[in-house]
Amino acid sequence: MNLSDINWQTFKVKELFTIEKCKCSKVADLKSGNVPYVGATNRNNGVIKFIKYDEKLITKGNCIAFICDGDGSVGYSIYKSEDFIGSTTVKVGRNKKLNKYNAQFIVGALDKNRSIYSYGYKRNEPRLKNETILLPANKDGEADFDLMEEIVKNIRHNKILEYNNYAESSYGNLEYKEVPLLNNKEWREFFLVDIFDSIQRGKRLTKENQEDGKKPYVSSSALNNGVDNFISNDKKVRIFKNCLSLANSGSVGSCFYEPFEFVASDHVTHLSKENADKYIYLFMVTMINRLTEKYNFNREINDTRIKREKILLPVTADDKPDYDYMSQYIKNIIINNRKKEKGKS
Repeated sequence: MNLSDINWQTFKVKELFTIEKCKCSKVADLKSGNVPYVGATNRNNGVIKFIKYDEKLITKGNCIAFICDGDGSVGYSIYKSEDFIGSTTVKVGRNKKLNKYNAQFIVGALDKNRSIYSYGYKRNEPRLKNETILLPANKDGEADFDLMEEIVKNIRHNKILEYNNYAESSYGNLEYKEVPLLNNKEWREFFLVDIFDSIQRGKRLTKENQEDGKKPYVSSSALNNGVDNFISNDKKVRIFKNCLSLANSGSVGSCFYEPFEFVASDHVTHLSKENADKYIYLFMVTMINRLTEKYNFNREINDTRIKREKILLPVTADDKPDYDYMSQYIKNIIINNRKKEKGKS
């Protein structure tokens, strides 16, 4: 079915959901545990931390959580399948017809309202209830939850097929080889400057000077491989490919493998090593990401500090980085994951 063939109708949030308030006002007083705490963030599906179970504070799952406050996150909506403890800045919407499929459709429609809100214009209950969203409607003029579920299931099915075809063409020829466990390998620290042949910061490019295009623009984000925009600029920029990107400010220490050609902002540093394959890079990403523990928004990885930074790597018998081991270790993980995926299908 084409989306153009669907009967679309505008609905208010209050027509679709009963609204409840979450109950936790003092998360600092709660001990760590295994219950998700949902607050004012647009990351990790709203989860900020995990805290100890408290029946009085629990919000039942299978609901849409509305982020109602927070600079940069107010206006976001997320589907929560599991029970959680929510900040009082979060409200939830319930409908008996809601499930994990049609909820994804609705969340996508709700997110078009994000631009309405800002830190100074909060998503209070009256505003939330009167938000409007465009959804498929049935012949009775009601939101068609069954059709939304069908659409999402079809999209999901096609994406899984697309992924499986990609994975088979990319990794189908990988060969599994037994390697020692991580704990059975010798490890040693190495300076980044001794590991990578090229370490270079990107170049400043203001938002106003970014021209729309198809080339990824990588900046200091911990999300989406660091991709902040897609641009067409090719003058007075630094372009890299098949390397690591390391956030030197913002989400400091976040590291990604970038297989594609991209424009690097001045908030990231590119790290490349001659003859390193993507599996070696993926192994190193995990080790370099540990730098996030040392830095914060006010303490950046400048050019001086990066020269002093070290990472821990497995070594050969002659105390050199064991690149063959790193590569095969990641290949084995991919092969095992593929076997599990095939077992589920």
